[in-house]
Amino acid sequence: MPRRRYRLFTVFAVVIVILLYRVLQNSWEAQQPRPVVGVEQTKVSPKVPPSNHDAPVGPPKEQIPLKDENKGKPTTDRIAQKVDSEGSVGAKKPLQEGDDAGDEAKKGDSSKDAQIKEPSVGTLPEIDSTSTSGIKTNKIQNEEVPLQKPPTDSKSDETTSVLSPKPTKVHWVKPKEHFPLPKESIITLPTGTAKKIPRIQHVFFPEAEGPKKKRLQRQAMVKEEIRRSWAGYRKYAWMHDELTPVTNRSRDPFCGWAATLVDSLDTLWIAGLKDEFDEAAKAAKSIDFTYTNRFEIPVFETTIRYLGGLIAAFDVSGGASGGYGFLLDKAVELAEILMGIFDTPNRMPLLFYQWRPESTSEPHRAGRVGMAELATLSMEFTRLAQLTAQHKYYDAIDRITNGLIELQKRGTTMPGLFPENLDISGCNRTATNERDAMSRAAKAQVDSEKDLDEPEGYVGGSSAKDSSHAEKGKNLDDRLERRAPPPPQQKDVDAALSSVKPSRAKAQSKSQIPLRADGSESEWDCVPQGFVPSGFGYESYHMGGGQDSAYEYFGKEYLLLGGKEPKYQKLYEDAIDSINRHLLFRPMVQGDWDIIFPAKVGLKPDGASPDVDYEVTHLTCFIGGMYALGGKLFGREKDVEYAKKFTNGCVWAYQSTATGVMPEYGQVVPCPSFEKCSFNESLWWQQLDPMFDRRDQQVLDWEKDESERERTNKEEAERQKAELGKENSTREDASSDEANKGHTSSQDSSNANSASSSTTDKSNSLEKRSPLSVEPENVGFISSDGTSSQSTSSKKSTADDDGPSKKGKSDESGDSARKQKSSAEPTLKIPVLKEEYHSRPKAPSIPPNRAHGSGWSSKPLTHKEYVQEKIKDGMPPGYKSVGSTKYILRPEAIESVWYMYRITGDSSWMEKGWAMFEATMEATRAPQANSAIDNVLLKDHILLNEMESFWLAETLKYYYLLFSGPDVISLDEWVLNTEAHPFKL
Repeated sequence: MPRRRYRLFTVFAVVIVILLYRVLQNSWEAQQPRPVVGVEQTKVSPKVPPSNHDAPVGPPKEQIPLKDENKGKPTTDRIAQKVDSEGSVGAKKPLQEGDDAGDEAKKGDSSKDAQIKEPSVGTLPEIDSTSTSGIKTNKIQNEEVPLQKPPTDSKSDETTSVLSPKPTKVHWVKPKEHFPLPKESIITLPTGTAKKIPRIQHVFFPEAEGPKKKRLQRQAMVKEEIRRSWAGYRKYAWMHDELTPVTNRSRDPFCGWAATLVDSLDTLWIAGLKDEFDEAAKAAKSIDFTYTNRFEIPVFETTIRYLGGLIAAFDVSGGASGGYGFLLDKAVELAEILMGIFDTPNRMPLLFYQWRPESTSEPHRAGRVGMAELATLSMEFTRLAQLTAQHKYYDAIDRITNGLIELQKRGTTMPGLFPENLDISGCNRTATNERDAMSRAAKAQVDSEKDLDEPEGYVGGSSAKDSSHAEKGKNLDDRLERRAPPPPQQKDVDAALSSVKPSRAKAQSKSQIPLRADGSESEWDCVPQGFVPSGFGYESYHMGGGQDSAYEYFGKEYLLLGGKEPKYQKLYEDAIDSINRHLLFRPMVQGDWDIIFPAKVGLKPDGASPDVDYEVTHLTCFIGGMYALGGKLFGREKDVEYAKKFTNGCVWAYQSTATGVMPEYGQVVPCPSFEKCSFNESLWWQQLDPMFDRRDQQVLDWEKDESERERTNKEEAERQKAELGKENSTREDASSDEANKGHTSSQDSSNANSASSSTTDKSNSLEKRSPLSVEPENVGFISSDGTSSQSTSSKKSTADDDGPSKKGKSDESGDSARKQKSSAEPTLKIPVLKEEYHSRPKAPSIPPNRAHGSGWSSKPLTHKEYVQEKIKDGMPPGYKSVGSTKYILRPEAIESVWYMYRITGDSSWMEKGWAMFEATMEATRAPQANSAIDNVLLKDHILLNEMESFWLAETLKYYYLLFSGPDVISLDEWVLNTEAHPFKL
């Protein structure tokens, strides 16, 4: 028995040892970091536990500390680097505890390209570039980066657990498309023989020695300003978006991708600053477009500044054979990110792109957009398609163009033009809501039925009703027939069902509509529609900010495509015809100026009278260049004549101010008709003073009120003086009577003397009071204790209408108040001028005198005085108002001046441009580079400490080109985007 007992104990001990060994082994394995294969991460629930078989087996590799961007300390994270089959750079993403990377790990095991390469600290992974047809494609070799405890400088850091890595930046990762396009449906670049484009630039003859020397001197001065501004940016704002030229610091209003650097690349090359270009181009190579501090990428600004800047720098530096091919690679890298904006049900763009993976993993629909932001993408993506032979870039923007054409076919309130705001969602919300409401009711009715056979029309049921729906195509209850995706174990059943309903299965597959967990599609399955106005019943038509570059791109896109796509010519000509018919006006100005501007017109579909704003804005000044280029391109000579008038209008706006610089925005007085009119000062004054017809009458009313106040004050003073005299006389009589009474006791006599002394002290105290700022009617009083009160007369008068109060009421009120007061406590309050009252530092303000009807507490200005005050503030003749007096270094005016010189050959445009240049340099010069200013109407203005990237990219470039030879960026060889980036034709 004992031996058997020992055997039993031995068995138990062996079992316990084995169990302890397994427990200890599992515990040790749980503490080891799980290496991650570099693949695209998917968003999964943190509740899903990781599978052991998903982790690859192998020894950990060398541990590399990474830099924490937020705290400046080295840290370590598990990183996933996605490899795009098209060559785009993937993004780093930490694997959070609880993430399940099992499926992705399997993909990584099957591909050599899915291994993570260990990146150096603070840099992107090394890129292996190979060239095909002059185009480089990025290929990234990824290797595993295991977790490592970061080096520490403090005891607290030493105790940090390796299982709690510090958070790192989340980079953009190319998402799986929610609404992919079949390859056969991609719109390709137009083919065929290019049309013969008319000559655009003037034929210049050889210059005389004197004019050439003068031109070259001016060109050298502009070049020096380019060098100076660039040096300021390089020294104080390198790799940031913009320089703050007064404080010598930087700011990042865009994405922090060195906007000024990228925007200025082609300017540096054109100006002959090749060393600066080389340094900047190599720096641009290191920009990480997969990350920004901004939650959204502004697509319009990013496209015209960054994408356009990189493409133009590639073109001007020699293209594929110029030695800077990596600039095109960076453009492709950025474009691949931006292509995500088109992943919507109708392929219309999201113009503020939420780039983070948690957003891109979800489907989105386009919404309300501005016309300029929508239609100013065509040139950049078209040129990129031409350079890379990737038609998807052209497809993206051509669908936008087709949407605009379809809208014009249906008709806009102002035919040929587009309202400022559009709804491009492709979903008729009103119709969808009505249909969905009916569908919900139908669904509720079906759900309420019990124990019924499977209804006809269901995927697995009879086909009678479903066939009827298929024929109609847009049945309201179509959504109810869809069901949730089946579980994996029903694959065989699904195959059988698909064979029964092949047309139905095919339609659902083609739609690519993302379903909810319950299979519903309420947010995506909607009543379709094209572009529609999105102005809440009010539509604005103009050529200023928000619309400008959309029309500019119609003609330039035609030119870039070599005339192979005629629809852009029609869009351009229809727009110009509508502008000429509906928007143009002539301002009333001094001198012999033959100038015109486009107005801003607001319309309502109900046919109400239009709201016309006769505006003059700096952004609108691009229109002269657009008219001149389009006029030569399409043989519209009248448009070239209009272009002269537009551009001269902006030259006038520069010369009209004290600084010689045009304001950002203003309103002018129009001529009665489109014909020239002489300057009418009286009419201008009336426009300056919107109350001109009432202002002088208000002055007369105030003077009448003032006379009434003076008379009332005088009468009140006399009455109070009489009251005081009467009271003194009564006291003297009383004292005399008491003195004659011999039978009074000594105590009574003493009491009487005490009372008399008290009254005398009060009277003396009253006489010593300081005068108060009080008016007899509707005034505030300050009592002896410093508090403010208001007379009964005042309250009565204020409550009445604003007509003059009547003296009788004032007298009655005053008498009533006096009767209620004891003679021992005088209520005397001495009125004085209101100006004295307001001069007291602690006195409360008195409301305007409404009792006399004028409404003015002080004398109002006459019409003449009011206008003279506005003129003293710098208001130029002809302006009605100046809504924004700023100048933020804008280029549009000099842009049109340059176009006019190159197209007409008239050297007077060079003189006008030089005057603008000198005035601009004097007004905006800062300690470093140049700065925006607050008020162009005053010589004594303030620098705003801002230098937009377009100062170097556009403004200084146009000044330089104005004084360059005609062969530098010839209009017959190049076409410039709206950011002045030249693309090779």
